[in-house]
Amino acid sequence: MNILFAASEAVPLIKTGGLADVAGALPKALAKLGADVRVILPKYEGIPKEYAEQFELIAEFQVSFGWRNQYCGLQKATIDGIAYYVIDNEFYFRRQGIYGYGDDAERFVFYCYAVMESARFLDFRPQIVHCHDWQAGLIPFLLRTRYAFDPAWAYAKSVFTIHNLMYQGLFGAELLKELTGAGDELFGWDGLAHRGGASCMKGALEFADKLTTVSPTYASEIQTAYYGEHLDDVLRYRREDLYGIVNGIDLELYDPMNDNALHTPYRNSIGRKRKNKIDLQKELGLPESAEIPLIGIVSRLVEQKGFDLIAATLDELLQDDVQFVVLGAGDRRYEEMFLDAAGRHPDKFAIWLGYSDRMARRIYAGSDIFAMPSKFEPCGISQLLALRYRSVPVVRETGGLRDTVQAYNEYTGEGNGFSFANYNAHDYLHTVRRALSFYREEEAWNKIVENGARSDYSWHVSAKAYMDVYAELTAHRKENEPWPVI
Repeated sequence: MNILFAASEAVPLIKTGGLADVAGALPKALAKLGADVRVILPKYEGIPKEYAEQFELIAEFQVSFGWRNQYCGLQKATIDGIAYYVIDNEFYFRRQGIYGYGDDAERFVFYCYAVMESARFLDFRPQIVHCHDWQAGLIPFLLRTRYAFDPAWAYAKSVFTIHNLMYQGLFGAELLKELTGAGDELFGWDGLAHRGGASCMKGALEFADKLTTVSPTYASEIQTAYYGEHLDDVLRYRREDLYGIVNGIDLELYDPMNDNALHTPYRNSIGRKRKNKIDLQKELGLPESAEIPLIGIVSRLVEQKGFDLIAATLDELLQDDVQFVVLGAGDRRYEEMFLDAAGRHPDKFAIWLGYSDRMARRIYAGSDIFAMPSKFEPCGISQLLALRYRSVPVVRETGGLRDTVQAYNEYTGEGNGFSFANYNAHDYLHTVRRALSFYREEEAWNKIVENGARSDYSWHVSAKAYMDVYAELTAHRKENEPWPVI
């Protein structure tokens, strides 16, 4: 099966969030199941030199969209066994950072058209084009409209994955009409029209053959008005084509037995894990103690991640015998709150403002408890990494957190973490203190960590679920019927 992944970021080339982890790890898991998976993304200035130098030019062509006619260079490299293609256009993509520009609509409309035109020059024929988030959202729309009878895409089907419904690629309707050249008939209620403008994501929700999102619970939640971000009616209409498949993690990339960022390699030994805690405490200037429970947070500092609950309870929790370590950046109010806490409680609170992959790994390994009380969470990668590094998650029961963290039951001995249902500061505080109470019961704590160690959050199970979705789309073809060759 030939699958082309269209994503705006992918590990190891470029990353701002969990989308990149999925676009980097899932193709490798699918390849192990026999699929030929290629990834196509823009060529950003931020791609590290050691990767950028590996790409070779395979085609140059013009991309026409709206009244524009822009240059596109198609380059290819094989990295970690996966073929990557990059769309080269310096006017759109040779910039610092990858999102947040005033012409993002034009940049990613160009990207979508460039992907469609690239099919003529690829050395394989996509049977499935798997598109991720709004930046690739117009590809299913184009596949069903402008390229519906294009032999380069004959028989191809589209899958669209929602990584976060909040980010919809919402722009003015007239702007998207001008960029796409599409007429009014495609900008109605059953087209791109959305909230007085036009949405790239809505184009995908309307026109993709299958829809997926990154956990079963989130797939249900986004069909409700509370979580649906004004698209719940469309998602309810498409519910038969909507699948929730939980993300996995790359077990080779994240392995506490083979991680150069750690002081002491370990697998299931809590004693060896706590040597990493002491080393982390030393680096961050906290009192060094294996006994003091350390709560870790690795996150974007935004409201979605539940920081209002943390803000409401932080001073009270810091009265306990506990330490906090936070890594992240985001809203200034949360940054200032944590900087203030570190200044007032230097023996209990440390913050690393910004992002460091090395420090993130050290926090996963050094923390006893990992706090993630999100307001909503499509899937979440951090709680999976915490479990991998034997840190016990404290989460709110929403989205992928509900699907991956099971509350500990002291009567049955089941559960790999602690959770609460209501978005309420007192519920969060009670749950953290419950976790702290079991931390002091060595036998119970060992059991919780052991339960987490048995959890399988590799990509293997999820990849098989995606293969089932792809197979359903290609099942209509006659056995051994050849794909067209141009």
